[in-house]
Amino acid sequence: MSIRASALGRTTPGTATPLASPSGAGILHLGLGSFHRAHQAIYTAAALRSAGGDWGIIGVASRSHAVVDALHAQDLLYSVATISPDGTSLAIPGVHTDAFVGAARPERVVAHLAESSIRIVTLTVTENGYSYSAATQRLDLDDPIVQSDLRGGAPRSTIGQLARGLQARAAHHGAPLSVLSCDNLSSNGAHTEKLVREFLGALPHGEGADTLAFLDQAVTFPSSMVDRIVPSTTAHLREQVSALLGVRDEVPVPAEPFTMWAIEDRFAGGRPAWEAGGAVFTNEVGRYEQMKVRLLNGTHSLIAYLGALRGVATIPEAIRLEEVEEAARSILRGEYEPSVDAPSDVDLREYESRLFERWGNTALGHRTSQVGTDGSVKLRQRIPEPAMLALRNGEIPHLIALTVAGYLSCLAPLPGFDPGRHAAAMTDGARERLAALAATARHGRDLAERVIAELQLFGDELAGQDAFIARIGDLIDIIRSRGVDAAISDAVSASHTITKEGRR
Repeated sequence: MSIRASALGRTTPGTATPLASPSGAGILHLGLGSFHRAHQAIYTAAALRSAGGDWGIIGVASRSHAVVDALHAQDLLYSVATISPDGTSLAIPGVHTDAFVGAARPERVVAHLAESSIRIVTLTVTENGYSYSAATQRLDLDDPIVQSDLRGGAPRSTIGQLARGLQARAAHHGAPLSVLSCDNLSSNGAHTEKLVREFLGALPHGEGADTLAFLDQAVTFPSSMVDRIVPSTTAHLREQVSALLGVRDEVPVPAEPFTMWAIEDRFAGGRPAWEAGGAVFTNEVGRYEQMKVRLLNGTHSLIAYLGALRGVATIPEAIRLEEVEEAARSILRGEYEPSVDAPSDVDLREYESRLFERWGNTALGHRTSQVGTDGSVKLRQRIPEPAMLALRNGEIPHLIALTVAGYLSCLAPLPGFDPGRHAAAMTDGARERLAALAATARHGRDLAERVIAELQLFGDELAGQDAFIARIGDLIDIIRSRGVDAAISDAVSASHTITKEGRR
């Protein structure tokens, strides 16, 4: 068929005109995954269409060659499919000027960071990509990769690459640079800067001193909050997009219509006109982050674990279940919202209403297994502060407890309990450790104590909250013995009781 014979490309007949055609590359992006290609790339295309400039993006994939090879075969073009129940629209950003695999060419990452033409480095390497200890929030100096990067040679960790690149930049010309994290980390700009400085400070013989001085003078680390639901690409999507395009696209990206980007406007060497795509430049990035990580991400996690345990494949299927929707509304309003200081220009009720529309986007098909993946890292960002706020007020956050119980039931089920295939499809760096703890646990309380009090998976504050840990254990036992619906009913009922009695 012609669709299979003709690949998307700049000279392929019938290829739609890309949104942008940059005159050069001013951005180096680490983490060439679907989210970056459906989010920052679209905003950059809008900026280039509005104001032009040399803000093209050199994309660096962490390890996988699949997207890089496909992009090169397609003249660095791909399509973003915006999907809603009303239909699918396509856009070809056209903002990438090159792409390569960082693990295969780490020295090239350092070389690009040293180039004066690169004025911004953006990152979407996930929470796992920053090589820090969750317990201390500091650079993990025990990580063998970090240790190797400190000894010298081509660095393999993201923080090592940033630090070594900044070291080379300081030595060659000292041109200003901004490092912009777009990952779900609290105060992600300050967090990234701290880790880079810790790496430079740990270099032997004080060899990082000059670079630390360079950071003080010419490098900024603005924080940002990013938001857009971007499911995994499927074979069906490739066929659908290729049919709409009339040419073959091997790496299309699906995305919801909603998108948001809040950015701290501190750029040492200039920036694209991202506001042309709707980005908000604000001094309230922390409030946007808090709102998104707790209201969207925290509730999303609950929906994913409950949905997977109910045996449903997608978030829209899960949120259509009456009991799951009630749990989601209860945790959103009762347990997350009290911990959120909303941005001054956001109507919280409108934002929350929009969340349920987004989760209910049946055309998007966001999978429960994808949302539930890497919960050991994600939940640590989402639940401790809201949970501690309730506990300090003398309340048990029953639905946050249910989130943790659902997570452990999916990732580390007690002996004899089968959480189902959607839970089994979730991946997590802590799965092996958690499974070992669950294998000899006598009951839910035993498992919860081992994970939260002993392993301190969610930090040291929650590790000392016996009543909260006991509640998680109770809910794990209910899930195993009576099913997830019974656990939902129990948690929602207890949460409503608190609401009726009034908060102390």
